[in-house]
Amino acid sequence: MPSFCNMLKGFLAGVCLGVTLNGFSQDHPDVYHRNGFTLIFESEDSTLDVKVKDRMIETFFQVYAVLTAQYNPLAERQVIFHVDTAYTGVAEVTGNAHVRFSSRWLHAYPEDIDVVTHEVMHVAQSYPWERCPGWLTEGIADYARYKFGVDNSGAGWSLPPYRIGQHYLQGYRVAARFLVWMEERIQPGIVYMLHRKLQMGIYHDALWQEQTGYTLDELWNRYTGEQAEMSVQR
Repeated sequence: MPSFCNMLKGFLAGVCLGVTLNGFSQDHPDVYHRNGFTLIFESEDSTLDVKVKDRMIETFFQVYAVLTAQYNPLAERQVIFHVDTAYTGVAEVTGNAHVRFSSRWLHAYPEDIDVVTHEVMHVAQSYPWERCPGWLTEGIADYARYKFGVDNSGAGWSLPPYRIGQHYLQGYRVAARFLVWMEERIQPGIVYMLHRKLQMGIYHDALWQEQTGYTLDELWNRYTGEQAEMSVQR
């Protein structure tokens, strides 16, 4: 199975070559209710595999309840999924609880169902984005995907082993693996602490040393020196 990184590179190359899909405007979105949560599902893509749609819906209800319970009980109870035929990224949160998915990505990689997990973690985060480091925001979202994803292995998705040249500022899976290491080796609960500081808009760089006794860069240097002893692959 190709690696997730290679899948993403291939997908973005295809987008640059001008891959297109014929879409349609959905006048009446589908609405689903379960256990106090509501999902509104909109799609411009009449050719979206119904199995993919069903898995997206099931994944939402399975993981969002867990994420909100653990990270934000006050998070939005109603979320909108919008499958966009013109969007050239993979997925993004475009509003308070509005998630846009690329129909191209869903067609090319229908097994990557935990793109849902990553994005609804952003909904649960509810950070004041202008005051939050992007690398840490994305790292926590991929940390949540690592912990709560329903089928990461089916998508060929995992946290990559450390390689020379990586840096925590790359965010996403690189930062997520760094966070896993900190949870296991430095301070259990540090991810939740950082999440709450970000959520309240009071994150600052000195937090790392206040909480662990090490600066962020000192933690990274220690992390890179311990990789032979650690495995967080799934």
